[in-house]
Amino acid sequence: MDMKADLSKILRRIPWFIDLEQPSLERLAKIAVLREIEPGEVLFREGDREDFLFILLEGQVALEIEVPTRGQVLFYTAESLDIIGWSSMTPIVRQRTASARAIQHSQLIGFQNKLLQQLCDEDHTLGYVIMRRLANVVATRLLTIRVHLMDMISHTSPLETGR
Repeated sequence: MDMKADLSKILRRIPWFIDLEQPSLERLAKIAVLREIEPGEVLFREGDREDFLFILLEGQVALEIEVPTRGQVLFYTAESLDIIGWSSMTPIVRQRTASARAIQHSQLIGFQNKLLQQLCDEDHTLGYVIMRRLANVVATRLLTIRVHLMDMISHTSPLETGR
């Protein structure tokens, strides 16, 4: 069995793609790549150019942002089947808004953003499913970041805030 057939089987097991027909999965498999990273290895850094959307197949990846006076702050720990690099699918964002670093040995499936966008434009059903799922990811991450920010603010001394 060839690698693209294996990727098609992997995609079939991802709940994110459950609504897709086999031809759409096969088109996705043609643009997919597998990637493995070791603990401590950086997948991408905040400010890097956007290039890939990843789905974490196994392992854990820390998503961190640089916060003035605090350094790198962990705001989310991605686990199996989480999406990493969702902003690469937005029409405006041109650089990474966070850093991603492996906590454990991790295996990911990646999609080059320009090829995935093109596929979404060509196959509207696939595009609708992906964008609908991405909307849920964005909403969840914004809520997570909000909770972390509220926690940081509540633990900031008056001297740090300038009051």
